Amino acid sequence: MATEVLTQDGAPLPMILSTVAFVTITSYVVKKMSGDVKRAKGSDSFGHTITGGANLLSNRDSVLSRDGVKGSIEGYEKLFNGAREEHGATSQNESVQERAKEYKTMVNSFYDLVTDFYEWGWGQSFHFAPRRKGETFNESIKRAEFFLALRAGFTKKDKVLDVGCGVGGPMRNIQEFCESDITGVTINEYQVRVGNMYCKHKGIEDRCRLVQGDFQQLPEKFEKESFDHAYAIEATCHSPDRVMTFSGVNHCLKKGGIFCGYEWVVLPECGFDFKDKGHLRIKEGIEVGNGLPTLATAAEVVKSLEDSGFEVLESYDANRNVHSEFEVPWYETLNGSFTLNGFRMTRMGRMCTHAFITTLETLRIAPKGSVRVSALLNATALDLVEGGKKELFTPSFFFVARKK
Repeated sequence: MATEVLTQDGAPLPMILSTVAFVTITSYVVKKMSGDVKRAKGSDSFGHTITGGANLLSNRDSVLSRDGVKGSIEGYEKLFNGAREEHGATSQNESVQERAKEYKTMVNSFYDLVTDFYEWGWGQSFHFAPRRKGETFNESIKRAEFFLALRAGFTKKDKVLDVGCGVGGPMRNIQEFCESDITGVTINEYQVRVGNMYCKHKGIEDRCRLVQGDFQQLPEKFEKESFDHAYAIEATCHSPDRVMTFSGVNHCLKKGGIFCGYEWVVLPECGFDFKDKGHLRIKEGIEVGNGLPTLATAAEVVKSLEDSGFEVLESYDANRNVHSEFEVPWYETLNGSFTLNGFRMTRMGRMCTHAFITTLETLRIAPKGSVRVSALLNATALDLVEGGKKELFTPSFFFVARKK
């Protein structure tokens, strides 16, 4: 006798999936016919599983045309030739240098493609966080942001720079928490447009704004000593040259200003081995699925900060107790829970979303290339979970540094 799979609420899983798929498709068709597929004012447009799924597939705000998705994903994938086919292929110097040379195109194309997917599946704060037992996912995300603001000592009178701000989820949360004046910089114009719309919807556009710029070239964007403090949350892992990035941050800060952040790193101190093919497979999978030139170690991040004119006051893996009985592993959210809103984060949820997008692309409803973007993100989620379980990788290497 077959075993029926139930959700946490006791409902049969296949029935839930069928219902979600049917309602999402219906919602999509109705929105498409009414021409109303766009971000909702004053709310999270991708926050609801069903209506968010419809918005994701035909978003009027997107900078990519329907024909542009396919060309963009093809160009992006060329920078990672050999990934997941030949272990070590994308860790070779030639491959890393090619991505470093083309990093502007790589990162911009990546976020043109995945920003809507991220927002639908994760929310407006594009990062992980240490999570305690009894704490919800969203609570852990905000706690990580508030902890950073407290450690840096942000106050109402401070001007703060967010380096690599995404659509500005963290900066809006931090601004509301400590009332600082925050400017976020991102290379992606689409994120600037979306983020500023959200700031306006919250009524904080006079104290919180996004600007388009390359964090490799911050001195070209901002005057010397124009900010009191700065932070970066899982963003400078995209940098092909951290010394250049961190030196630019140093340029922007007043003497004694604090720069703090969370970094993605591999963990040789916990067993990561660059000569191990299995470890390289995980590392390269994370890189290709997240638009990274190459992952650094914690020691390399600290040295880059020091070489950029900072005194590192403290640094540690915020996930160092990842498998403690008192914590929920940071990667557990990718396994998710069978609730209507949490389901899309689970592996089963991602598989169903991928099948759904495949169907719509086949029917020429979703843009060509959507399936390849979905497959890219599904594969890297598995790599992130495996890297986390084996403690070979952390997205939360925390540092606090002070400009000398």
